Amino acid sequence: MDRTEFLKVSSFGVLGLSLTTSELWANLLKKDDLFFSISLAQWSLHRSLQKGLLDPQNFPVKARKDFDLGAVEYVNQFFMDKATDKSWLSDLKSKCTDNDVKSLLIMIDNEGALAATSNVERVLAIENHYKWIEAAAFLGCHSIRVNLHGDGTEEEWKSASIKSLVQLTNFAKDYNVNVIVENHGQWSSKGSLVAEIMNAVNLKECGTLPDFGNFCVKRRDGDLWGSPCVEVYDKYKGIDEMMPFAKGISSKTFEFDSEGNETTIDFKRMLKIIKKHKFNGHIGIEYEGQSDDEDQGIRNTIALLKRIGKELSE
Repeated sequence: MDRTEFLKVSSFGVLGLSLTTSELWANLLKKDDLFFSISLAQWSLHRSLQKGLLDPQNFPVKARKDFDLGAVEYVNQFFMDKATDKSWLSDLKSKCTDNDVKSLLIMIDNEGALAATSNVERVLAIENHYKWIEAAAFLGCHSIRVNLHGDGTEEEWKSASIKSLVQLTNFAKDYNVNVIVENHGQWSSKGSLVAEIMNAVNLKECGTLPDFGNFCVKRRDGDLWGSPCVEVYDKYKGIDEMMPFAKGISSKTFEFDSEGNETTIDFKRMLKIIKKHKFNGHIGIEYEGQSDDEDQGIRNTIALLKRIGKELSE
């Protein structure tokens, strides 16, 4: 059955089902016997977006037309001034509807340190996230992804993180939006610490977004990004520790060998861990290679996920 034929019968009226077209199409794609679905993270196209070669509103259109993917994950950096712009968000939502694309989450950056030891700074960061929760709800997303950046000792960081997540999650509940934490530098790149925080918060609407590639705990000169990493956490251990709380997954890729394997991450080992935890949601593609051909990097990641996923689903 091709996509046109599928859409003709997708209403399922005689069965009384109420699935959306994108959900039905995603189910059809599972004919490959994958135990997960595939989505596209906006960061995969960050160079095209930063250079103005791709309009942020056309991201879901590109996801469908160029890669036939029906689910997307946004990054607020590409529309920082649009969180409360209902006209802009409505246009984005319409493009998703017109192309049978589902909005899954918004990754939130540059809105303050949720794990700051300063209570004033921490509360301001929490309040800065409120508008993004409202935007996520408007777009139909299930979550916002937050960063637990801050200062102080490990115990001070944990305490501040717990306080912020409880307050933010309780606000998000009213919008049916989850708050999910990514391993994204500093203490948050220690999977065991993130798991401790999740258990302490103990709210079903608060979870994790394990990322295959973000396990640098400390960089030279204390930098958050850019400089060489001097303390690395075991990525496979970290993913395993975060998976019990996962509401999404970021499959980071950088470079590929001649056989289509990621050169720095053992995808089969990662997907075995994910399957062990009975995860069957979306695994997002987050291509971050140095090649200017972002489209090819995305296609390589799709092919890798499907190949390994099919092997593990048999």
